[in-house]
Amino acid sequence: MAIALILVVVVVGSIVFHVLSPWWWTPIASNWGYIDDTLIITFWITGVVFTLVILFMAYCVLRFRHKEGRKAAYEPENNKLEWGLTIVTGLGVAAMLAPGLIVWGQFVSVPKEATEIEVLAQQWSWNFRLPGEDGKLGRSDNRLITDDNVLGVNQSDAAGQDDVIIQGDDLHLPIGKPVKVLLRSADVLHDFYVPEFRAKMDMLPGMVTYFWFTPTRTGEFEILCAELCGVGHPHMRGFVVIDTEEDYQEWLQEQETFAQLTSQDEVKVSLVEKNDQ
Repeated sequence: MAIALILVVVVVGSIVFHVLSPWWWTPIASNWGYIDDTLIITFWITGVVFTLVILFMAYCVLRFRHKEGRKAAYEPENNKLEWGLTIVTGLGVAAMLAPGLIVWGQFVSVPKEATEIEVLAQQWSWNFRLPGEDGKLGRSDNRLITDDNVLGVNQSDAAGQDDVIIQGDDLHLPIGKPVKVLLRSADVLHDFYVPEFRAKMDMLPGMVTYFWFTPTRTGEFEILCAELCGVGHPHMRGFVVIDTEEDYQEWLQEQETFAQLTSQDEVKVSLVEKNDQ
């Protein structure tokens, strides 16, 4: 009797805690409300199954508890029960997978009008690259990364000369415009994650992964690394700032291009050589 009561308390307590819990998702700031819907469907299905299974266990403990003179019945097979459980379980799994597959299809289908930007992760900081006036990013390669070229931009590619380079600073994006985020890692596994955007993706050395999203509200949102990447992992943070179009263009005009940074480095090198002479 006591065990059955404990099981019922576990079910009721779990439901009450879920409904009244102060911990919930951060307010969404992108177009990926579909991901929230998918998680809610999963919560409902697993929550109903959890409730039914635990209450059934409580019923069995109470109904079939030991009594003097009662004998257990041995039934090694029950085709009706097995078919029923198989069908119900299959439908439950399909109900959880189908919404996820639909959302995944949208997640990997990038709109043609999306602007490509690049994020490079390295222990333990974030660097960004935005397209310049030509609207496209130049080629890049991890083998070209140096102290003066932190994103490994190919200097022989004319398309990369006007790329906007953001080193260890905040990334700004305009509201309402789809963005395709190209992800690279300079060293180990990382994961670019902004909770309010609901979109995240692993970053693997030697590969370029991606995801896309459309910002839906202005504000400052923290970037987290969602992959354990070393002793400095907890400190690998940054910010994405979603601006109005006017504020974004004003910020963009203040940033330096790859060509400008390269010319400054060349000037510094020449000054050092001159001083050495």
